[in-house]
Amino acid sequence: MVVTRQKLMAASVSLPPIRFPVSVRLLASALLASVFLVLIFIADTLASTLPAERSEAMYHYYDGGGVEVHGPALLLRKNFKEKYSFTGSYYVDDITSASIDVVTNASEYTEKRTEYGFGGTYLHRDTLMSFSYSDSDEDDYEATTFNIDFAQEVFGGMSTIYMGFTRGDDTVMRVDNDFEEDIDRYRYRLGLSQIFTRTLVVNFAYEGIAEEGFLNNPYRSARLLGASVPEIYPDTRTSNAFSAQAMKYWRSELSTRLSYRYFTDTWDIDAHSIEAGFTKNMGGGILLDASFRYHDQDAASFYSDNFMQEFRYMARDKELSTFSSYALGVRATWELFKDRPGTFNRGTLSIGYDRIHFDYDDFTDVRNGELYDFDSNVFQIYFSTWY
Repeated sequence: MVVTRQKLMAASVSLPPIRFPVSVRLLASALLASVFLVLIFIADTLASTLPAERSEAMYHYYDGGGVEVHGPALLLRKNFKEKYSFTGSYYVDDITSASIDVVTNASEYTEKRTEYGFGGTYLHRDTLMSFSYSDSDEDDYEATTFNIDFAQEVFGGMSTIYMGFTRGDDTVMRVDNDFEEDIDRYRYRLGLSQIFTRTLVVNFAYEGIAEEGFLNNPYRSARLLGASVPEIYPDTRTSNAFSAQAMKYWRSELSTRLSYRYFTDTWDIDAHSIEAGFTKNMGGGILLDASFRYHDQDAASFYSDNFMQEFRYMARDKELSTFSSYALGVRATWELFKDRPGTFNRGTLSIGYDRIHFDYDDFTDVRNGELYDFDSNVFQIYFSTWY
C-alpha cells in the first residue's frame, strides 16, 4: 500500500514532546496550546502543498500540582489562489494557582492569559515559506513572538529540508510593585524529513535557543540554611536540543511512532525524552491514538533544595531540579460528516486525555520535609471543520 507523506503524518498526530525545563503553569499552557496547533505546524513544514482550509474550536482543562488552567481556543485558516494561506487564532487560559511555590511563599491567586495570533504561508513550487505572530498578555507577563519558517522538498519529494527562526520579546512584572524586566529570546531550527520507504518516514531536528534578560520568577525564593532568600539566576542561557522520530504505516490501518529528544544547556541541565505511540483506524470514521512519554532531567548547576552557603547564583525552582516524569495519553477522533455539499464539507470531533506524573529527586515539600511529587490531568475537546 502506497502512503503519501500527508497521510502518514496525519495518522501519527499526537502531543508533541513537552519542552523541559519549564514551570508547571507554563507547562500547562504550552501543552494545551501545542495540542491545538500541532496540525498546523506539521502541514506547514512537511509538505509542498498548502494546508487545508479549516476552522477549529477547542476547550482545554489542566489540573495538577495545585494549578488549574482552562479556557477556549479558536483557529481559522483560509487559502487564496492555491498559493497563499492565512490563519488567525485566539487562545485563553483562566488560571488558578495554589502550587507548592505559591502556598509556601504567598497565597492562592487567579489570573487570565489571553493570546492572539495570525500567520501566513506562501507556496512556490516545492517551497513553503511561513510566518506567524502572536501576542500574549496577563497581569504580570507580556510576550510577543514572531516566527518564520522555510520548507523545501528535494529529490522528487522524498526529502524535505526545513529551517526556521523565532524572535521573542517578553516583559516580566510583579503585581504588587513596579518591578519590570525584559527577556530577549532567539530560536533557530533546522530539520530533515526523509521518506525511506513507501510506509516509513524519519524526521531529524535541531533547535538552538539563546535567551538574555531576567530569566527567573520574581516571586520565588531560594533557601539558605533554611531561611528564604531571593533567587538569583544568570542573565543568559543557551540551549541545544536534538531529536529524531520514526513513523511507520502498516497495512492494517495502523501507524506507529517512536521519538527521542536530547536537551542540554549552559546551566548544566541534561535531559532525555522518549515517546512511543500508535494511531489506529477503528473503522466507522473513528481514529484512536495512544502514547507514552518518559522524561528524565539533571539539575542546574546553581540549583539546591537548601543551600549551605551563599553563592552568586541560587535557585530553588523545582523545574531546574533533578526529576523525571511519565505521561500516558489517549485521544479519539470521530468523523461527523464527510464530502457533504455546502460550505462545510467535513467535520470531526476529538476528545483527549493525558495523565502525567512528576517525581522530584532533590526538591522537598517544606511543609513536611518529604520529596515532592504530583499527578496532573489534561483534557481537550475540539471540533474541526473543513471547507
